[in-house]
Amino acid sequence: MRRNRKVKIIATLGPASSSPEMIEELFLAGVDVFRINMSHSSHAGMSELLTIIRRLEAEHDRPIGVLVDLQGPKLRIGSFRADEVTIKAGDTFVLDDNPDPGDETRVHLPHPEIFQAIKPGEHLLLNDGRLRVEVIKVSKGKILTRIIFGGELSARKGVNLPDTIVPLAALTEKDRADLEFACDQNIDWLALSFVQRPEDVAEGRKMVRGRAGLMVKVEKPAALNQIDEILQLSDSIMVARGDLGVELPLEAVPGWQKRLIQKARRAGKPVVVATQMLESMIDEPVPTRAEVSDVANAVFDGADAIMLSAESAMGNWPQKAVATMDKIARSVEGDVIYREYIHAEDVLPEPTSADAISAAARTVSATLNLAAIVCYTGSGSTGLRAARERPEVPIIALTPSQATGRRLSIVWGLHCVLTEDARNLDDMVSRACRIALEEKIAKAGERIIITAGVPLGTPGATNMLRIAYVGQFAQTDQQASLI
Repeated sequence: MRRNRKVKIIATLGPASSSPEMIEELFLAGVDVFRINMSHSSHAGMSELLTIIRRLEAEHDRPIGVLVDLQGPKLRIGSFRADEVTIKAGDTFVLDDNPDPGDETRVHLPHPEIFQAIKPGEHLLLNDGRLRVEVIKVSKGKILTRIIFGGELSARKGVNLPDTIVPLAALTEKDRADLEFACDQNIDWLALSFVQRPEDVAEGRKMVRGRAGLMVKVEKPAALNQIDEILQLSDSIMVARGDLGVELPLEAVPGWQKRLIQKARRAGKPVVVATQMLESMIDEPVPTRAEVSDVANAVFDGADAIMLSAESAMGNWPQKAVATMDKIARSVEGDVIYREYIHAEDVLPEPTSADAISAAARTVSATLNLAAIVCYTGSGSTGLRAARERPEVPIIALTPSQATGRRLSIVWGLHCVLTEDARNLDDMVSRACRIALEEKIAKAGERIIITAGVPLGTPGATNMLRIAYVGQFAQTDQQASLI
C-alpha cells in the first residue's frame, strides 16, 4: 500500500479507536504510525492493541510503526472543601505542604521538589494555564503567591512551572515499568515526556538500550534552552504544542515549531508536530479553516509526521479526521510553491561518503527526471539520509530488518519494503527494479537510482550510486562508486 504523500500521519488509539475494525479503517484512511498513550493505557491494553496492529501489518504486507508515549511526572494540586473555588486577580494565594482540603486562600501542593526549586518572581500555572500566580515569598513548606489571572479551580488540577527547572526525573516508577514492558513487546518508538535537560534523555537512552527509537517530547521551556544537546542524544523529537503552549507565550510557539523542524532536519532526525491539529473534529465532521492552515503549515515546514491525539482517540469521527489530514497533506504537497518552501534552506551534507551519495542521488534524480530513489538500508541510517534531502521523486527504502522498516515508517517520504539482502551487484539492481515496478512507483522503461553499500549488507557503509533501467534488470547505463 503506497501513500500518495511524503509526510507521515500518526494517530492516537483510544476508546473510539481500539477495535480491530476501526484500527484497520484508520490504516486504510492513511495512518502510518499508531500511538499508544500510557497516561490512559494499561499493559494489557497495550498488548491487545499491539496484537491487532501486528495482525493488520501481516495482512497488508506493509510495515506499521507503533509509538508508545510515556506519561512522565504529573504535577497536581490537592483537594478543596468545596467542589470548586474561585480565586480572584490581585488576591494572595498559598500553596503549602498541609494535606488538609483547601479553600479560596490556600491549597495543598504534594510536591516537595517544587518548594526546593521555586524562587520569588517566578510563576506557577494552574488548570492547564488558565490561572497564573506569581511567587512573592518561599518559606519552609509554604509558597505565598499573588494571583495574576484568576478563575475557577477544582481538585487535582495540573501545575506547570514555566520559569523553574524542577529536580524531577523524567522517568517515574510507572514510566520505568511501562518502558520495560513496551520494549519487551518490540514496539518501535518510545516518547519521553517532561524532558528538561540532556541528562533526562541520557537516562532514557540507557534504559531503552537500543530496543526502540527514543523520541523526545519538547514541551518544557527548559528543554528549549538546551535543545541542541537534547537533539543530539535523541533519535527523534516531537513538537508537543499542548504543554509547550501552556508554559510559553502562545505567540512564541509557531516560531519555535519552525525552528525545531529546521534543527531536526539539519540533524537528519525525524520531527513530529503534535497536539490540537484538528481538535474541532473531536465533535464535528469538518475542521475549522484555521486548523486546516495549521496542518498545512506543518507540511510546508517539512515535518516528517503530523499527529492526531484526542481526534482519533476519543472523537466522534476518527476515520474522517485521518482522511481529512491525508487530504490536506496531499493538497499541500501538490501545490506549486511546496518545493520552494521545502527547499528554502537546503541541508548541507556531512563530509562523509554516505551523505555525499545521498545528496548526489537527489541531484541526479532531479536532473535526469528519474522515477525513484531506491536505497538499501539495514540500520535505517541510509533511509534517514535520503529523506533529509527531501527529493522530489519517491524514495523506496529496502531493508531485510522488520524492526528497521517499522521504525522508518515515521520518516518523511520513505516507502519501506521488507526484502532479503542482495546477494551480489546484479541481484541488487534486479531486486530494486523489480520492487519499484511491483510497488507501482516506476514503470517499465523508466530509470531509477540505487544507493547501497559495498560490501553488500554492511550497515552504515553507503558508498555506491547506480542508475538502472526498470524492465532490463541486469542492464545499467551509468555507475558511480565511492569506496
